[in-house]
Amino acid sequence: MSRKCRGRGMAASWYGIARTATIDRAGAWAELDDGGTAKIVTGVTEIGEGILTVLAQIAAEELGVRPEDVTIGDNDTARSPEAAHAGATRQTYMIGNSVALACRDARVRLDAEIADHWGVDSGSLKAFDGEIWAEETNLKMTMEEAVDICKKRGVVPVGSGSFTAHGTGLDPEDGSGSPWQAYVFGCQVAEVEVDIVTGEVQVLGIWAAHDVGRAINPRGVEGQIEGGVVQGLGQALMEDYKLEDGHTTTHGFAKYILPTSLDVPQINSILIEDPDPLSPLGAKGIGEPALVPTAPAIMNAIYDAIGVRITSLPATPEKILAGLVAKREQEGTRHHAAE
Repeated sequence: MSRKCRGRGMAASWYGIARTATIDRAGAWAELDDGGTAKIVTGVTEIGEGILTVLAQIAAEELGVRPEDVTIGDNDTARSPEAAHAGATRQTYMIGNSVALACRDARVRLDAEIADHWGVDSGSLKAFDGEIWAEETNLKMTMEEAVDICKKRGVVPVGSGSFTAHGTGLDPEDGSGSPWQAYVFGCQVAEVEVDIVTGEVQVLGIWAAHDVGRAINPRGVEGQIEGGVVQGLGQALMEDYKLEDGHTTTHGFAKYILPTSLDVPQINSILIEDPDPLSPLGAKGIGEPALVPTAPAIMNAIYDAIGVRITSLPATPEKILAGLVAKREQEGTRHHAAE
């Protein structure tokens, strides 16, 4: 065996979104304003995952305005519809759908007035990039003009939307049932190089394929996958949070090692779009699911490289070397038994 051995490992995962045992829900308001701009109000919490960008994109597509003309308003839950918590990979799925439905409700009001103004069927109206038109006609105007016509007619194009996961409940006797409305599936392959002298593991590459339903913002989805993979790499090889008698003995980041840019391998994100049939948008989510298969894939790659199965995280050099020693002892014992 050479000093450095390479191996590949794979892991697959699934992750549930939108509780059905206890109902998940979210609400939103949408309004087309003077100037052809739009305002969205919902109790969303932006924690760095890019949800405000996603909601602006959804509103722009549904209302027919430009994303830069969408304002996400006050998210204080004392003054905005409930959107519930920022967690469980639910924000795009739950809040995104409620925003889409609110925008569609606002468009119904606007389209009814413009169709009557033009004398056409409201079903023929289309809008995009700040303009609205009637198909198979020469009728077209800016969204600013359309909103002005609505308001002169005494109508404010405002809408509300609520999206609720289908509540199915669980069997009170055995707990069986369908606890989630949608499922995100993923698979990752890791390639590693293990130094059998030092026990160090270097991850050379990660290939991550995830079913995201519909990618509202593909670059944002790729960023989520890359971030999840980096977290999984840290969990697999570095981050070691220790407790003794219920108290932490890891008091700072000096010994709780986090991945840096030098530790991150080439990450290849593969987006699988299988729209969710219960979602108005077809989107699912990717926040936490991207993290799930990373560590198992790396552990399997280590086993493929050196034949040592690491069963506790992180796979530190000490554990690698101890595993190699145990493997050699087992092989020696089998050899002597065979003689």
